[in-house]
Amino acid sequence: MLETGIIVENISNLYKVKLPNKPGTSGKIFDATARGKFKKNEIIPVVGDKVILNIIDDINNKAVIEEIKKRDVYIKRPKLANLTQIVFVVSSKNPKPDLLMLDKQLVFAEFLGIKSIIVLNKIDLDKKQHFKQIKKVYKKIGYDVIETEAKNSETGIEELMKFLKGNISAFSGNSGVGKSTLINRIFNKNITLEGEVSKRNKRGKNTTTAIKLYEIKENSYIADTPGFSTFDISEIQSNNLDKYFKEFKQNIPNCEFVGCTHIKEEKCGIKQAIKEGKIDKNRYNRFCKIYEELKQKEEHKKW
Repeated sequence: MLETGIIVENISNLYKVKLPNKPGTSGKIFDATARGKFKKNEIIPVVGDKVILNIIDDINNKAVIEEIKKRDVYIKRPKLANLTQIVFVVSSKNPKPDLLMLDKQLVFAEFLGIKSIIVLNKIDLDKKQHFKQIKKVYKKIGYDVIETEAKNSETGIEELMKFLKGNISAFSGNSGVGKSTLINRIFNKNITLEGEVSKRNKRGKNTTTAIKLYEIKENSYIADTPGFSTFDISEIQSNNLDKYFKEFKQNIPNCEFVGCTHIKEEKCGIKQAIKEGKIDKNRYNRFCKIYEELKQKEEHKKW
């Protein structure tokens, strides 16, 4: 018997595949293995894949994956398919906001064509409320920004839930920012391990060990994903980076030179936009850092 489902977990090449909900029942989850033909064809099933299952034991929920349906989106690390949006969680305090990492992640989401949501967590710890300036910058660009204090209250959770409906969402951010705590708050129970932030060095200890999709309601999933903190955006060429900074797009035509890098050129539409207050200078500075990182990697590859 063949059924269509979605992979919700993968541990050591064993897959948990959830079937659609049917009237009166929640969707069954099958333990599945994959046909050897996938490895031969150099394609491996990943969490988020929509697959066709051959049910071999309906009583004990055993099955074999026969086919992987066409992917809309694929991320190499961590391996995920068919995401529709990424929720980028940034800590307002302890650890301090890593906006360079956030911008790298936003760039990669733009590159993939995935919607981005920014969550500023732990706002209750930010007594000087620096998070308000961060929110102002990114909302001006056009991103949705939600304030939360997941450890201690429901602040922002209802607003976030509206964005999660009907989506497959990955939660991304450095260890210790509160991703797992946020997910637990959404489900109102401890379904993930919570990272312990080291009191000595204020840096998170990564406790999540496997990629897993959690179903909020039908056709709405969130993913707890280790590995996003080591985001690699080397798939993007340095000379294309400006295309993925949303606020740059309308100002690029004002550059005098075609192929302007917006780094050393003087008659540059981006630099003019900064002077006019249209583009945040600190975000531009982070663009320059990311550009130089990509450029150095490209030069290294030549050798």
